Amino acid sequence: MKFSFFHLMPYTHLEKTTTTWPTSTRDFDPRKAEEHFRTYIEQMIFAEQCGFDWVGCNEHHFSPYGMMANPNIVGGALVYPTSKIRIAMIGNLVPLANPIRVAEEYAMLDCMSGGRLIAGLMRGIPHEYIAYNIPPSESWERQKEAIQLIKRAWTEPEPFGWEGKHYQFRQVSIWPKPLQKPHPPILISASTPQSAEFAGQIGATMGMVLLADLPTAREQIRVYKEAARSAGWEPARENILNGFHTCIAETDDEARHWMRQGREYFDTVLMDGPRNAQRLVLQETRYYEDEASRERWRKRLEARRSLTLEDAIDRGTILCGSPETVVKQIKRIAGELGNGVFNFTVKVGTMPDSVVRRGMELFRDRVLPHVRDL
Repeated sequence: MKFSFFHLMPYTHLEKTTTTWPTSTRDFDPRKAEEHFRTYIEQMIFAEQCGFDWVGCNEHHFSPYGMMANPNIVGGALVYPTSKIRIAMIGNLVPLANPIRVAEEYAMLDCMSGGRLIAGLMRGIPHEYIAYNIPPSESWERQKEAIQLIKRAWTEPEPFGWEGKHYQFRQVSIWPKPLQKPHPPILISASTPQSAEFAGQIGATMGMVLLADLPTAREQIRVYKEAARSAGWEPARENILNGFHTCIAETDDEARHWMRQGREYFDTVLMDGPRNAQRLVLQETRYYEDEASRERWRKRLEARRSLTLEDAIDRGTILCGSPETVVKQIKRIAGELGNGVFNFTVKVGTMPDSVVRRGMELFRDRVLPHVRDL
């Protein structure tokens, strides 16, 4: 079993509920952001000492939800203070970016890290398209074409031209090429049947974060495996990643206290602006493939706000408790889903950094020894 330490890098000094999107920066303090970045990167470096296999970065825009507008900058900051942990970009939002630039920066990170890159080539959540003025209805086409172009840029030894629907380049020949051959392992989000099928078709690892429930996750995994087999390959457990808000403390009561406090800020401040933007996308654009996909996302947004912490723990969508309790939760989820990677979001909202660090130590000393060989 492998474990990933994932960070959103939230801004945690806002007192009022955010009601609009984009979020105003009138209350932003760059000195506090400086402290955040230093603390968060130190936590990510410390993850290697705590036995984590991956350290995860991500990309978000126009919101205190996450201050990592370019995860590759953070990845570069992690390369040399670490030596073993894989640098997991979960990941670049390729429909919003220049795919050649993504290919180049990922190749740099792979060479700099000695071949430790996990290359997330994500589609992104709906409101990111408003931020970058990219039509949400083009997101699928852009992601698929960008991934094809990036893979060729990594593997083609001679200069080539590209004339696609969304991207055109007269000549492409990136320096450097990735160290891992034929290219770094690719990870894409697989939270819908369509995206799970796509992940299987292209031989990528599937990633599902903030699960709706375990039965839904099982169905996505089934779709993914069927698509992979039809494409001529068999996914390993390591090709299935599931993500969870996580708090490990000395006791169940302490863990629930900090998780409840962190989730309050996460749901009412960090998520409010993006949630409003996502509603606009759902109402006015064609981000989703069909009405069923649109309805699934709408229900997911509604359910998340009404779900209590206890309900979420019972449904297996949050890891929270003493080390002994979290071991049981991990074993239950791994038994039901057969996943090989757990992705922990340990800094949830305003959860104190001291609690985050102590939880990492408890994971190393009292959780990992009991779940490593699942």
